[in-house]
Parts: sequence; structure tokens; C-alpha cells
Amino acid sequence: MAMGFMGWRRVDRKLINAIALWVLWPSTGGAVLAAEVQVVGLFSGKAIVAIDGRRPRTLSNGDVLGTVKLISATSESALFEIDGKRRTLTVGAAAITGNYQTSGRPSVTLNADRGGHYYAEGSINGAPVRFLVDTGATMISLGNAEARRLGINYLRGERGMSNTANGPAPVYRVKLDAVRVGNILLNNVDGLVHESSDMPFALLGMSFLNRVEIRQTSEQLTLTQRF
Repeated sequence: MAMGFMGWRRVDRKLINAIALWVLWPSTGGAVLAAEVQVVGLFSGKAIVAIDGRRPRTLSNGDVLGTVKLISATSESALFEIDGKRRTLTVGAAAITGNYQTSGRPSVTLNADRGGHYYAEGSINGAPVRFLVDTGATMISLGNAEARRLGINYLRGERGMSNTANGPAPVYRVKLDAVRVGNILLNNVDGLVHESSDMPFALLGMSFLNRVEIRQTSEQLTLTQRF
């Protein structure tokens, strides 16, 4: 259901897959202490990693970084051994090593459904919305009927075209004043309204997810506000 937008500059999918894994570690030595291991992109057999936002590094299958070992990687998921436990992470998911603290920042924990999808109850501009977490969606995405229900005049937004399963379709880029998921509230979030699509739920895309920390453990996904 992820849809790419062609009306303005966007990140190339190949580039996303070449940027791989973010790990927090100290600036001296190679040991990983309390750390969040977050996957933001993958490709076959290797992952480009950055440590606490520092200079990127490349991990190949079998490489070890402190308590984190990359067992195998494909363009779809990566298998890690973290603190002696094996975990499979997809793009946008994360795992924690050691005693990672979120310092009381707003967060929400979502449980996977039987199909492995994560749904969240939230709101847009104060009106209730049901979201599906979708790391493949560039922005929060809405159908035209949902946008009208929320009082969004999307026709005044920036018009573009989206590639869908049924071919190119018109979309409109809009600004969402306030998006809430659980205790997390973000303002001025980019959204995309699909004029010809009546989507059954809103996609919680990367315009929101890029502004939170994402952590996955077992069948739960935890989102924590960055600031």
C-alpha cells in the first residue's frame, strides 16, 4: 500500500536501502553500551551503520559491533544477535541493548496483529483517526473521504501524481497542524491526500515516524517522541 509521490523531490528507494542501521555507542573503544539499534534501510548481505548519528560504517553478514552482531541481511529484513538474543528487524524497527532510557518522554507501545501489522488509535487536527504504521509511506497518507471528514481542504495543497497498483493517480500534499498517537503529539506534519482513493485507514508514514524513536521487541512496537 506504500505509494511514492512524484510531484516534488523525494528520497530514492535505492538510496534508502543503502542507508542501513543506527546504533548508539561511545566515541572511544568498540564496545556498545546502552544502545538503540534501529534499522532505517537494508540491502543484501550488508548494512551501512551510523553510531549515535556519527560517521556511517558498513556491516557485512557476520560482523560484530560490541554486543550487536549482524547475522544476515536482505532488502526486506535483518537478523541480529543482540545481547545474546536473536532478533529480526525490518526497516523502521529498533531493538535496545543494555539499559537504554527514554527519560520520561511521551511514548506509545503498539501490539502486532495476527498479520504482523501495527495499528494505532490517534487523531489529526483533534479528530479521531485509526492509523496503520507503514515505514514504506513517505508521508502520513489519507483517502479523500477521510480528508473531508477531518475538514482538510486538500485541493488547496500542492498537486502531484502517485504510482499506485492501478496506475498514476492525483495526490495533494498538505500540512497537518497536529498529529497525535498515544501521548505523542507532533505539529506541522506533512501529509498526502489521495484524491481517487477511499482508504480504510490512514497510513502513519515517515513524515511522522522520522520524528520519533522506534523500538521493536518481540511483537511490540514502541514509539518515543524525540523532543
